[in-house]
Amino acid sequence: MNILLLEDDLILSAELCRFLESNSFTCDKIYDGETFLRQIKNNTYDLYLLDINVPKINGLDVCQTIRSFDKSTPIIIISAYGDISDKKDAFTRLADDYLVKPFQFEELLLRINSLLRRKSPSDAADQDIIRVDDLIINKTEQKVYRAGNEIALTLKEFQLLSYLAEAQGRTVSKQQITEHVWEHNFNTNTNTVEVYINFLRKKIDKDFKLKLIHTRSGFGYYLSPL
Repeated sequence: MNILLLEDDLILSAELCRFLESNSFTCDKIYDGETFLRQIKNNTYDLYLLDINVPKINGLDVCQTIRSFDKSTPIIIISAYGDISDKKDAFTRLADDYLVKPFQFEELLLRINSLLRRKSPSDAADQDIIRVDDLIINKTEQKVYRAGNEIALTLKEFQLLSYLAEAQGRTVSKQQITEHVWEHNFNTNTNTVEVYINFLRKKIDKDFKLKLIHTRSGFGYYLSPL
């Protein structure tokens, strides 16, 4: 099980990670919220531990950002703030648990194990989230985010983008796209696929230096950060 820790106290961060690793977890530690959000774009974790008072982006805002595209990964807030208003704010942003510092590491371990038992490895919500660099496709909710911002797509645009993403960087032909997205509802000699690819490029790639939707001349299209 992989845990990502947001904690700017270097000593506490190191001690927590050592404790978790001694209990068969892997633990990556991050010291500011901005770096933390970059870290989760390309890495998968089973649980997040978030301190509130950290540099750049505080832990509550990090929690809210995570929940905008990931409703299932458990989040535990670990904070010196113990007022009920602070806890209410955390749970309003959909944190799963709140532990006030100082706390016994064994209590944290009990809470982690409790949350992970509730989360099935085959959870459909996890299976239906596809990540390509900073692009996140939530198939369950039919929502798409890039760099944390939601992108509005039509149903066919969403289906086309999902199909490209499911190919995991492989090139898919125009014929394959019409079979899976349009189910042969139009002649492949038309330019419908090209039109919708252009629609997606304007919404997914236009405002970003890194382009994700690519054409392989004579073969088809693929979705990849490379």
